[in-house]
Amino acid sequence: MSKQQVAIVTVPFGRGAGTTGAERGPEHIIQFAGLTDKLTDLNISYRLAGEVREPSKAKPLKTNNAKHLSEVYEMSNLLADQVSEIVAAGQFPLVLGGDHSIAIGTIAGLAEHYTNLGVIWFDAHSDLNTEDTSPSGNIHGMSLGISLGRGIPLLTGLRGIFPKIKPEHVAIVGARSLDAGEKESIRELGIACYTMHDIDRLGIARVMEKIIHQMKQMTDGVHISFDIDSIDPLEAPGTGTPVKGGLSYREAHLALEFLYQSALVTSAELVEVNPSLDHNDQTSKLAVELIASLLGDQIL
Repeated sequence: MSKQQVAIVTVPFGRGAGTTGAERGPEHIIQFAGLTDKLTDLNISYRLAGEVREPSKAKPLKTNNAKHLSEVYEMSNLLADQVSEIVAAGQFPLVLGGDHSIAIGTIAGLAEHYTNLGVIWFDAHSDLNTEDTSPSGNIHGMSLGISLGRGIPLLTGLRGIFPKIKPEHVAIVGARSLDAGEKESIRELGIACYTMHDIDRLGIARVMEKIIHQMKQMTDGVHISFDIDSIDPLEAPGTGTPVKGGLSYREAHLALEFLYQSALVTSAELVEVNPSLDHNDQTSKLAVELIASLLGDQIL
C-alpha cells in the first residue's frame, strides 16, 4: 500500500440515508478538514480521481421497502466503474462518502479484481437488513447484506458477480445497535462480529489481531469500510445515526494503525460524515486523522 498512489473518489450521495447532509461529507473532508494537505505532509502520492454524482434522471424502480432504489442503483454502477478502473491501474482506491449505501458500488467494483475479498466493516450497526427486515427502508442499512448476496436482486446482482463477498471474509467492528433480523443473519452466516461488549472485554488490540489473522488466512485483498458512527458521538457528533458507547478516539486510531502495519489493506472508504450535524468540522477533521493513520501516520 505504501508504494501505491492513492486515488481519491468523492461520492456526494445521501439518498441511502434517512437524514440529509452526508452528501456534503466529501467536500468538508477535503476542503475544510484538509485531507490532501495531510497526505502531502505524509509524502503520500495521491490524485483526485473524480466525483461520482447522483444521476439527475434516474428511472423509477418498483420496490417494496427500499427508498430511492433507482438512485442507489445508478450511483452504485457508476462508482463500481470508477473503483474497478483504479484497481486495474494499480492504485489504491480511497472512496469518500456520502452515506454507507455507497459501499454497494465500491465492493462491486473491487469484486471484479478479488475472488476472496475481505471486508472489515467499522460501524455502530451491521447494515445487514433486507427489505423484509428493515424498519426504515433506508438502503444504507442494507449495504453489507447486499454485498453478501442478501436482499434486492437488482443490487445483489450488480456487475454479474454474486455474491460479491463471503461471510467468512467479513469482520464487523464496533457494533452496538443491531436489529432483530440482523442478529439472526450474523448467527446464521457465522459472521465475525466484534460488538462493543467484545471490545470492552478483549481490548481493541486483541480484536484487531484476531481480525488480521482471519484476513491473512482467507483473503486476497482487504477493504476497509469505515462508518464514522463506529466512533462514540462525543468524538464524532457529525453523523446521521449516532449511537452512544462507541469506539474511543485512540481505539479507532489503534485499529487503523494495526491495519496499516499488517500491509493487508488494498482499498478503503470512509462514510457517514454529516457536516450539517457537526460542530466546527470536528468530525471531518477526525476523518482526516483516521485516514492518515490507515495510510501510515504514526505518533513516533
